[in-house]
Amino acid sequence: MSQQERKRFITEIGTFSAAGVERAAWGWDQHATGHIDSFHEAERAALRAIENADRGPAWEEFRRSIFDMTEGRKALVAWQYEHGETGHKAERAAYGAALALFARGHITSDQFGTLARPMDEALPWLLPKEPPHPYPVGDREV
Repeated sequence: MSQQERKRFITEIGTFSAAGVERAAWGWDQHATGHIDSFHEAERAALRAIENADRGPAWEEFRRSIFDMTEGRKALVAWQYEHGETGHKAERAAYGAALALFARGHITSDQFGTLARPMDEALPWLLPKEPPHPYPVGDREV
């Protein structure tokens, strides 16, 4: 993961409104909830790859920075507002995407997609060849 990608990811999840957190949680429901075994398998592969590349401490530092933004004492307002089930789903999507970015080049493209896809619904630059799915708003999709 390049320093530029890391900065972009942190900046963008840091500017989420409550709607952004909800969109990430929706992405989790759409892409991870029904495929949780595949998601966990991809997580394990990414964590092994990070450890094998001797990047464990750097990953832990990055993971902690995300936690501080989403749940820590310095949690951002939108993440505080959506605390609870929605916030936890969005946080899992954020961790998956961060893990995918951190392990890219050491995991398969399928594993990368499995980890990044839930958050891609809120940050479509993660998987630029896959357009976001229509998001339901009220009685219609946008």
